[in-house]
Amino acid sequence: MPRRQSIPRMTKYHTEPANRTTARFTAKLMANGKRNLSDRILRQALARAEAQAHRPGLEVLEAALRNATPIIEVKPRRVGGATYQVPVEIPAIAASRSGSAGSSRRPANGTARA
Repeated sequence: MPRRQSIPRMTKYHTEPANRTTARFTAKLMANGKRNLSDRILRQALARAEAQAHRPGLEVLEAALRNATPIIEVKPRRVGGATYQVPVEIPAIAASRSGSAGSSRRPANGTARA
């Protein structure tokens, strides 16, 4: 056991993500733990999209994600002895996968329940 306490150190280039969408996109873009590189790629891409579209880069990113999100998914349905792929519409909440609404009601790990 160490005799003195560890000193909390700040990283030199620690940046906070602009919002949850960019944080998740950076994490998906990241390869081999290179978060700084993926963050730089995303910032440059957003700056380029902002220059071309004459709109804020985050707005362009969210519009692109909305366009890429599927509206319909197929689920297997057994009728008789055959299995058919039936198209089912995805609800808007599930399509965006914003789990923040449910997590705000749940207590965090390690907290006492009343």
